[in-house]
Amino acid sequence: MTSTAVRPAVSGRLLPDDPLLRRLVLMSLVNTVGNGLFITVSVLFFTRSIGLTPGRVALGLTAAGICGVLAGVPMGRLADRVGSKRLLMVVGPLEAAAVLGYAFVHSFAAFVALACAATVLERGAVAVRSALIARALPAESQVRARALLRSVMNAGLVVGSGGAALALQADAYAGYVAVLALDAVSFLGAAALLVGLPVPDAATRPAGAAGGQAKRRTALRDGRYVLVTGLHAVLELQLAVLSVGLPLWIVLATDAPAAVVSAVNVVNCLLVVVFQVRASRGVTEVVSAGRACARGALLLAGACLVYAAAQSGPAALAAGVVLAGALVHSLGELLTSAGGWTLSLDLADPEAHGEYQGVFMSGQAAAHVIGPLVITVTVVDHGGSGWAVLAGLFALAGLAMPAAARAAARHAARAAARHAARDAAPDAARGAERAG
Repeated sequence: MTSTAVRPAVSGRLLPDDPLLRRLVLMSLVNTVGNGLFITVSVLFFTRSIGLTPGRVALGLTAAGICGVLAGVPMGRLADRVGSKRLLMVVGPLEAAAVLGYAFVHSFAAFVALACAATVLERGAVAVRSALIARALPAESQVRARALLRSVMNAGLVVGSGGAALALQADAYAGYVAVLALDAVSFLGAAALLVGLPVPDAATRPAGAAGGQAKRRTALRDGRYVLVTGLHAVLELQLAVLSVGLPLWIVLATDAPAAVVSAVNVVNCLLVVVFQVRASRGVTEVVSAGRACARGALLLAGACLVYAAAQSGPAALAAGVVLAGALVHSLGELLTSAGGWTLSLDLADPEAHGEYQGVFMSGQAAAHVIGPLVITVTVVDHGGSGWAVLAGLFALAGLAMPAAARAAARHAARAAARHAARDAAPDAARGAERAG
């Protein structure tokens, strides 16, 4: 992986001592507070202020999600060409304009068009930020730094969601537009924090890097990397379990009170904020990352079986079983996240981080788009047996990950050796010519 000489001191604190990492943390915090504000009020704003039906909102957001899946690779390639920091400084204001644009939407067609544009920018920015981190931070501390950033992200979402309560209480157009404006300011603030950030962009990298000679590897043709991406995308279905499957299961199939849905979200957010950095310890290279994904996947599978058991029993027992499952689920999420970051970085061509991160993030985005459908045809339609199928899916993907990761690492090492030999051949020829 490409790295600079900066060595961030990553600790359990949300604001580390290293100035570069501190800037990245502040960017993440500003951005996710805004995201928390918007996510909390968006559906009500679309239905109550714009006047769209829930079905049309769902259709528009699905179309936008599909567009977002397709955004990662081209945005990543563009980041490799022009530089991740430079691209983010353009994308940030565009995201601000897109979110403000919702205040002027008065038709379904305009809503779909704007939602697609906003999601393309949002999902593309995720890939570009991942490439920026890969170029800004030393290889040996990137996973723990990403863990810290994920902790901050969850804290920001909680703060933003809490701040949106005033707008929800008012339930008025002006309040919702105020939230849109604050979200737009968060995009501009995150872009402003990029100024002066010491990140080597495409124009400053040596010949042979993106923007110079041809890239060494192409992510979409790197079948082993794509396989790892696909397996990790299966593990990313855990988000749909938390956001779609479990709430419906609690309300429709158990005697647990509906308030347990909120308790599950609180447990998950707190565990990520407090323990994500700790969970990343020991996940330092491809082998340990593959094992972390396998362990995390087995925990996710176990959580599915615990959730299924909540169908039987009185309210108090069902609530306790669901919360126990949420605890196991959150531990699995911590491990699969840490493993996924390492694999996405260590298996990538260091001269094409944007493109490789675009592929990996597109896999995650695809899982988020199809997740509700997968949950519906398993858990919602088939109950306990559906949970068992989902558990088997997690277990199979996780157990396959270590071997897939090792194969991808061997392929990457061979490709790097071949290209190093090709790069050395012209230098040797020129040296022989000078000697002659």
